[in-house]
Amino acid sequence: MVIDGILYGLGSFAGGVIAAWLTGIPLVAVPFFVFGAFCMYFFRDPDRTVPPGVQSVSPADGKVMAVKPEGSGLTRISIFLNVFDVHVNRSPVAGRIADVQYRKGEFLVASKESASVENEQNVVTVDTNEGSRVIYKQIAGLIARRIVFTKQPGDQVAIGERIGLMKFGSRMDVLLGPEWSILVTPGQRVTAGVSPLAERKQP
Repeated sequence: MVIDGILYGLGSFAGGVIAAWLTGIPLVAVPFFVFGAFCMYFFRDPDRTVPPGVQSVSPADGKVMAVKPEGSGLTRISIFLNVFDVHVNRSPVAGRIADVQYRKGEFLVASKESASVENEQNVVTVDTNEGSRVIYKQIAGLIARRIVFTKQPGDQVAIGERIGLMKFGSRMDVLLGPEWSILVTPGQRVTAGVSPLAERKQP
């Protein structure tokens, strides 16, 4: 479990105990306990194993909302995370982090197409070990207003390695070049670090 879940959970449980003690009504604590339990569930962080031979994996649990051309030969894969999905994010490819840019923006509902451009987001560029350049975005949503990224430019990352998280509903976009064949389709459910996202085309 991510430490945030423990802190939110314990804080909510403590609030419930205090509220019940001050009011003398034990049932007052129930909403605090329910919220605390949800926080601990939300911030779960299960171990994942990348399947052998996979070249790119989903960076997030969620539903594929779009697979669309983005210009300059790129294809954008958009994944929406609802509040019941695991929100720990993982690197879709192995390589070196070349650039990280945090962009201020709106907090539109993350499932909307316009969220890819207008919402606050963290844009990460990775130079893969095979010579490709892959870009992915951690995108804030209506409720998710804090993006956590634990890596720095120059860091080496393994495929499926944990790189951060987003809190309470959000979106991740992955931009892949023409050297990749996309393996997912809109409407498909994907699992971070497990579901194959794309594979490199044969030369």
